[in-house]
Amino acid sequence: MFQNTKNIKPFEKKVWLSSPTMHGDEQKWVNDAFVKNWITTAGENINEVEKIVAERIGVKYAVALSCGTAALHLATKLAGEKLYGQAKPNCGTLQGHKVFCSDMTFDATINPVAYEDGEAVFIDTEPDTWNMCPKALEKAFEIYPDVRLVVVAHLYGIPGKIDEIREICNCHGALIVEDAAESFGATYKSKETGGFGDFGAISFNGNKIITGSSGGMFLTNSKEDADKVRKWSTQSREAAPWYQHEEIGYNYRMSNIIAGIVRGQMNYLDEHIAQKRAIYERYKKGFEGLPVTMNPFDSANSVPNYWLSCMLIKPEAMCRQVRSENEPMYIAEKGKTCPTEILETLAKFNAEGRPIWKPMHMQPIYRMNPFVTANGNGRGQSNAYIDCGEANDVGADIFARGLCLPSDNKMTPEQQDIIIEIIRSCFE
Repeated sequence: MFQNTKNIKPFEKKVWLSSPTMHGDEQKWVNDAFVKNWITTAGENINEVEKIVAERIGVKYAVALSCGTAALHLATKLAGEKLYGQAKPNCGTLQGHKVFCSDMTFDATINPVAYEDGEAVFIDTEPDTWNMCPKALEKAFEIYPDVRLVVVAHLYGIPGKIDEIREICNCHGALIVEDAAESFGATYKSKETGGFGDFGAISFNGNKIITGSSGGMFLTNSKEDADKVRKWSTQSREAAPWYQHEEIGYNYRMSNIIAGIVRGQMNYLDEHIAQKRAIYERYKKGFEGLPVTMNPFDSANSVPNYWLSCMLIKPEAMCRQVRSENEPMYIAEKGKTCPTEILETLAKFNAEGRPIWKPMHMQPIYRMNPFVTANGNGRGQSNAYIDCGEANDVGADIFARGLCLPSDNKMTPEQQDIIIEIIRSCFE
C-alpha cells in the first residue's frame, strides 16, 4: 500500500488538526491585566474585546462569556423566554416544546435545547455547503407547524444558506439562534456570520481560528437582550447592596485574562483566514485526479474562513467500512480507501485528522428524537425510519465518506505536500 511513502518518516513534531497560533500580542494584554490587577470577570480587556467583536461582526452588542456553549445556552434560554414566557420553577424555558436544529454539528450546538427542557428535531444536511437544508427545514414546518425556534450552525467555517433559512423562519414566525462558533470571520453576501440570527454565538476555544484558550461571545442587536444575558452570566445578581437573586443565574462570564488573549489575537483574524485558505487550496490542487471532493461552499455568495479543510471520498472509491458505537473497521481494497484507513495512516506519520461530525440523529443520546429530510422522510414521532437510505440521509452519507484533514495554519507547505502524498497512497 505504501509504495510512495516507504521513504517518508513520521513527522518529528505532530502536525495538528488545528492548534492555537500565538503571536506575542496576547501576552501584552494578559500582563496588562496582571499589572492593573483585573484578575476577574471584569476589566478593560473584556470591554475592548466586546467592542472589537461587535464591530467586526456588525452587531450592536457582544457579551463575553466563558465559552461558546455558554453563549448558545443563554441564547437558547433567552429565545425560550421570549417565545413561551418565564419558566416554571426548576424547569427550562423550552419545556415541552420542539426546536429545529442542525443535524451535522458538534453536540454543543444542540445540548442547550436539552438544558432548557426542549426537544430537538434534527434537520438534515444539504450537500452544497454541508449545513442545514432549507428544503428539509420547510418540510419540518409542514410536519410540526407550531415550532417557533431554529438553531442553525455553520459547519467547519463555511456559511450555510442562511438567507433562505431566515426567509423560511420569517414566514413561520420563528426565531433563530445562529451558531457561528466555527465560522468567525466568514461572510455570506458580504455580511459576517453571527449577525444573521436573532441571537448569535461564537467560540474562542483552543482549536478555533481565534482563540483565548476558551471563551465565547453572545451576539445581539438588542441592548435589553445583551443586558439580560450579562446579568444571567453573573449569577443573576439584582441591583441591591447585598446579594439579591430573583431568578436562576450562571457563572458564565469571561475572565479578563482570557479576554486579554483574545484581544491580542484579534488583529490576526484575516491573516489566519488567509493561511487556512491557502491550506484548503493546496489540498484541492494536490488531490487532482483522485476520486475525492473538498468540503463545498457557495462561492457566489459566501467567503468561508476555511477553519478546517475536509474531503469526501466518492462512493465508487470507498472500500468496505463499518463503525460500531466506539470502533471502526474496514477491509483494505486495491484502488479504494475509506476515512478510517486514511486517518489511521495519517496517525502513523504523526499527523492528526478526524472524522466528520457524526450527525446528531445518529447519536445514542438523541437517537429517539425526530429527524426530517428534504423529501419528508427520516423518522417522526414514531421514531421509526421511513425509507432513510443514503439518498435521503445526506448527513449520514457525508459522515460515512468524509474526514477532516490536518488544517493547522503553522503546517508548512512541505509538510502538507507529504500529507497529500500519504493520502494519495491510500488510493493505490
